[in-house]
Amino acid sequence: MLAVAGPAGAQESVRPEIGKPLQAAQEMIKAQRFKEALGKVREAEAAGPRNGNESYLVERMRMSAAAGAGDMETAARSLDAVSGRMSGPDKLRMVESIAVGYYRSQQYAKSMQWSQRYFREGGTSPAIRTMLIQSQYLSGDFSGAAKELMAEVQGAERSGSAPAEDRLKLLLNAATRQGDNNAYVYAMEKLVTYYPRKEYWVDLMSRMQRKSTFSDRLSLDAYRLSLATGSMTAPADFMEMAQLALQADLPTESKQVVDKGFAAGVLGAGPEAERHKRLRDLVVKRLAEDTASRAADETAATTAKTGDALVAVGMNNVYSGQAAKGVDLIQQGIARDSLKRPEDAKLHLGIAQLVAGDKAKAFATFKTVQGTDGTADLARLWALYARRSS
Repeated sequence: MLAVAGPAGAQESVRPEIGKPLQAAQEMIKAQRFKEALGKVREAEAAGPRNGNESYLVERMRMSAAAGAGDMETAARSLDAVSGRMSGPDKLRMVESIAVGYYRSQQYAKSMQWSQRYFREGGTSPAIRTMLIQSQYLSGDFSGAAKELMAEVQGAERSGSAPAEDRLKLLLNAATRQGDNNAYVYAMEKLVTYYPRKEYWVDLMSRMQRKSTFSDRLSLDAYRLSLATGSMTAPADFMEMAQLALQADLPTESKQVVDKGFAAGVLGAGPEAERHKRLRDLVVKRLAEDTASRAADETAATTAKTGDALVAVGMNNVYSGQAAKGVDLIQQGIARDSLKRPEDAKLHLGIAQLVAGDKAKAFATFKTVQGTDGTADLARLWALYARRSS
């Protein structure tokens, strides 16, 4: 005759007409003959009125057999019927089993509910956390999935670990499905921080430049970041960047862009090859003129009423191989506090510091850049690049 301790520790007997089929069911469960085990449970249930302990054993055995047979609805009902008498660890294992069973049967909404219950009951399994997020995503709860993923990403960062790339990509997809641009940008910025692939940078920068508030005057700064991250590959982009640098009176930078384009085989080939060569010739000519007038330009900038000329001359020095001097000139220009676009100047100071190899100062400078016209957005991306490259 079976006996089991009740809540107060007393022994309640189990009649043979109930105990024998339950023992047979237990053996069948061990042999993974779950449907037959359910039949034995029904046999025990048909034996007539039961005491509290007999009812408990019937539901426990039904729960185990149903879970093994994939009948999660029955397993869930039985668990609810006896959960008050189960130990915490025992109940937690069963809740986990039901959550997994629902997931395997592709009932994702119910798997999500039982996974959430698992964590409310005190569960800590990373595998169940992953299953919860996947269940949320697959059941269409993209907001819930994004919330869980963000918490996971932040937890990894707090522990000093890089968030897993597949989790960030899932967050990206969840954000896309619910049209949450903030979550999308958050995920993409984390991707370029920890997994700086070219395609991630292209996507992030393209999204930034498509914003209605992004100013065209920042195109050269955006191209600079594209070039630095290796995400600029189109001949037209090399050509436009070189031309924008010339327009900004930065022939040395323009020459560097053209040289990189030719070295990579992006320029000097194809139907536009002659146009590329003409641009290179123009850049060489402008560079010679700039070299001849550089000393006079610096003197004029030093005596100018505003600091804008000093910032421009400083950037030219940065790309002419005199980065430290260029940084100093830009700082002198900013110190005059009479700039037409002070946020642009701070952005350029950060870029100059990065080119000079002072990544810590560049990162700090980028963090100070404000503005709603794209300067703050661009500075944030430059800061991500500075931090990752340090």
